[in-house]
Amino acid sequence: MQTAEVLIIGGGVMGCSIAFHLARRGIKSVVVERDAIGSHASSAAAGMLGAQVEMDEPGPLTEFCLQSRSMFPALQAELLERTGVDIELNRAGLLKVARFDEDVKRLRERQAWQTAYGQTARWLEPEECLALEPSLHPEVRGGLYLPEDWQVSAPKLTQALASAAKRLGANLVEGTEVRAIEHSPDGTWHVDTAQGHWIADWIVITAGVWSQSIAQKLGWHLPMTPVKGESLALRPKQPLFSRTLYGPECYLVPKANGEIIVGATERDGAWDEEVTAEAVQRLLQSAFNLVPRLRDSLHTRSWAGLRPGTQNRFPYVGQLGDENRAVIATGHYRNGILLSAATGDAVARLLLGEPAPELAAFAPMSQAEVQKWEEG
Repeated sequence: MQTAEVLIIGGGVMGCSIAFHLARRGIKSVVVERDAIGSHASSAAAGMLGAQVEMDEPGPLTEFCLQSRSMFPALQAELLERTGVDIELNRAGLLKVARFDEDVKRLRERQAWQTAYGQTARWLEPEECLALEPSLHPEVRGGLYLPEDWQVSAPKLTQALASAAKRLGANLVEGTEVRAIEHSPDGTWHVDTAQGHWIADWIVITAGVWSQSIAQKLGWHLPMTPVKGESLALRPKQPLFSRTLYGPECYLVPKANGEIIVGATERDGAWDEEVTAEAVQRLLQSAFNLVPRLRDSLHTRSWAGLRPGTQNRFPYVGQLGDENRAVIATGHYRNGILLSAATGDAVARLLLGEPAPELAAFAPMSQAEVQKWEEG
């Protein structure tokens, strides 16, 4: 039997970020991962920090995304110093491309509210888009340039967070499935795993879409669904563009190793992580529609991951009830990499009894509220 002050269930980017931010504050957590660290959605992500491109309106989720995005320059520097791993923060920005007239209207509306919200969002006419990125399709209708929507290497971010947490005293236990969880009368948690029994003061559930089954062991029904995303990578014979290009049908994310990540499909309710021929064909055609010269590229690999989706696309981040020491951090949908920094920091503060007001909008709902929401 082993003990832990904080036991984190799930070793993706969220679990590793929370472990890292706790370790920076002197709390040595244990991360229990069923498979390998970062082996699912965290490694499948393209790594966009799309606080503006992914948000359709202002609100608490947009605020949380903007807060998290702002943390990455300092996080990159600290992780590099602590671990020697470069998360490859690319600050060239993102160009949201309009290919059709209806795209222009939507992007102009997005520019209006984001500018009013204090964010940098510049509309570019077609000739300006082509001057910025000459490889674009010559018939683009314009684009919204978001210079602060950056991107990182998602696998390297997860690796760096895990390595930094471990160097600061966290214990990462891989290949270990959680079988049962019980809340003891003395207030501790008893967690039975494939590798032994743990007693913890706090538990934190960060197992992506599988978090719902773990929460159910505690009597919490948190509606979630997998949103399967298929992606592929191309390697052009020479560099074609330096910014993330986000079209109406796909996004193209240039990486430091010379690859272009093309993503991603969305298949609600699919639990498999296989890549279909139809998905590859659709992604390739969408990429060629955006950058025709990609036709000469090598197709290097394809993969899929399961995004953890909630019904309102808000994550669940907060304490499960007031009477026990259980916290959940999941349901980040398309923004897990982006929100990993702010979520890790806020959950660490929550566990230490410090204010984390930014989490108020994401607190797990009570059973009654969940039932009312499902019926409504």
